[in-house]
Amino acid sequence: MSRLRERLQALRRTGRKGFIPYLMAGDPDLETTARLIRALEAAGADVLELGVPFSDPIADGPILQRAAERALRRGTRLRDCLDIVADVRRHSEIPIVLFSYLNPLLQFGLERLAREMAVVGIDGVLTTDLVPEEAEEFRQVMRAQGIETIFLVAPTSTDERIAEIARSASGFIYVVSRTGVTGTREQLSETMRPTVERVRRHTDLPIAVGFGISRPEHVREIWHYADAAVVGSALVQEIERHAAEPDLVKRVARFARWLKSGATEIPN
Repeated sequence: MSRLRERLQALRRTGRKGFIPYLMAGDPDLETTARLIRALEAAGADVLELGVPFSDPIADGPILQRAAERALRRGTRLRDCLDIVADVRRHSEIPIVLFSYLNPLLQFGLERLAREMAVVGIDGVLTTDLVPEEAEEFRQVMRAQGIETIFLVAPTSTDERIAEIARSASGFIYVVSRTGVTGTREQLSETMRPTVERVRRHTDLPIAVGFGISRPEHVREIWHYADAAVVGSALVQEIERHAAEPDLVKRVARFARWLKSGATEIPN
């Protein structure tokens, strides 16, 4: 059983909900990314999503686009993402999901990638622009190395589409909270809960919800009906704001603890 599946099953057995932060690898730099992963785990992260910087991130809003641009300017590539995880694995067993567009994975070579992901300790992969109808080879290659394959469900997905995604997915299903790109929002969409309920009719896999989650009340709301909340843009924005400050890692960890805590103000 993968670390990812084991962690999510443990949460479900104990009645707890998951907190899944997202980081863009190489933003602000590779060494800091590794430190941020360890700090977020200490702050209560259950799973970590590690983004591969890409030059044409069509599903990402401006915050993640800028993060990808900064990482690419520093020369961050997929090989560096694997090296980050290898470094983190010297100290941590937090489940890690690689979050990428398909192009960098194909350029690296799928079979080579799956082998190296297994060696360094990556537990799952979410490829934003890979649809289930075109994913059979991808899934087989990843499954052979014990890598979970995660797919996205949107509020506009039909029941037939959800059933197809459920048949293809492993690890968990990622439900996006709205149509459009990533980014912070003041309020969550009213379609979110009905979408999660529709997905549950087709799968026993845990369901995580992301896109636009930026406040503790968002996390709490999602925990009422889903298994985990994913926070990306809000954390990456915090990194962007404080990248030049010596206490960046502490600030981001404190922000993550605030998101989990339900408090009205960020703790000192």
